[in-house]
Amino acid sequence: MDTAALKHTWSLAESLGDEVPLFFYSHLFYTHPELRAMFPVAMATQRDRLVGALGRIVSNVDQLDEVTAFIQQLGRDHRRFEVIAEHYDAVGLSLLTTLEHFLGDLWTPELAEDWAGAYGVIATAMVQAAEESELSSPASWAGHVTAVERRSMDVAIVHVRPEPDLPFEPGQSFAVETPYAPRLWRYFSAANAPRQDGTIEFHVQLVPGGQVSGAMVRRLKAGDVLRLGSAVGQELTLDEADRDRDLVMVAGGTGLAPLRAHLERIDLQWQATGDAPRVHLLHGARVPWNLYENRLMQSLTGRPWFSYTPVVSDDRSYPGHKGLVSDAAAEAGVTPGALAMICGSPSMVRHTASRLRELGVPSPDIRFELFATLDEDGLRDPQPSPLVEEPMGSAR
Repeated sequence: MDTAALKHTWSLAESLGDEVPLFFYSHLFYTHPELRAMFPVAMATQRDRLVGALGRIVSNVDQLDEVTAFIQQLGRDHRRFEVIAEHYDAVGLSLLTTLEHFLGDLWTPELAEDWAGAYGVIATAMVQAAEESELSSPASWAGHVTAVERRSMDVAIVHVRPEPDLPFEPGQSFAVETPYAPRLWRYFSAANAPRQDGTIEFHVQLVPGGQVSGAMVRRLKAGDVLRLGSAVGQELTLDEADRDRDLVMVAGGTGLAPLRAHLERIDLQWQATGDAPRVHLLHGARVPWNLYENRLMQSLTGRPWFSYTPVVSDDRSYPGHKGLVSDAAAEAGVTPGALAMICGSPSMVRHTASRLRELGVPSPDIRFELFATLDEDGLRDPQPSPLVEEPMGSAR
């Protein structure tokens, strides 16, 4: 298989802009109109996500050994769309037809065979993982909303009781669909450690134009039922070997959620054993009222293991630490041997990780979620869409 040719021809297709996804969806919905119901009614924000993610993943099939777990998780997670093997066939045929149309004379029999073979490898891995997961878990969970707390103008905390119980680890995320935005899935991190009653908290911040965040903050109420996917993501989880290491946590906005889940777990550990790693949390927001867990964090500073630095960037009158939370983290530094955990917007994560590396913090000791489809540089930001997607890590 000529993977260099796959990457080259995909880069040519990407350079054509909107024409490629428009042709792809026209072919897919014309040949398989039954699949239209799996996609959002409004396709403006969806249009290039599926075909873009497909092309990047398939053209990087030579990296399959490195991302096998990622591909398998995609397959398992797509069960909530009621995706079956025949749907993968339909999508694959539309992808190949689209490439043939736009590549013209470059679409040789050899290239066609390579693209078909690469797509078959990826699709088979996803289908097999989905089939195996059917033996042990449902395709999705009903998330019964028990309360919605409006913490500020644009932040809400949503309390959910999944049915049946939904297992997860602190630092993991769930795909969420609301009854007010059907077929639009967004990822939110659990803001708590697993609890005996099985409940989960989601921290949701309004995103400009965000249909899901808008529905959850403005319209969601107790008694509503969400649909939840299985827990995904490993970069912000801690294995047994790391649980005793000191931590520096850097959060922007509702990126606090997965880090708060770890704080809850650590506090329970400290209450039970009197032992806990030292933790320094830096939480950044544009305005003071979006430090929405400030009261809880201030109360935790009474614990011997916890210190807290709130940071506000846009309010010059704020009496505390002003500026970017990434700069505040660099000023505070990281104790040798400690882990740094970062969650927030992509730009905030990149800047914070860069500042910490400048301080000499080893890259393996800087943890953040890789929100990810594949491009030439590795894993990058996708958005949820049927057949190819990946978690977004923090609540958005």
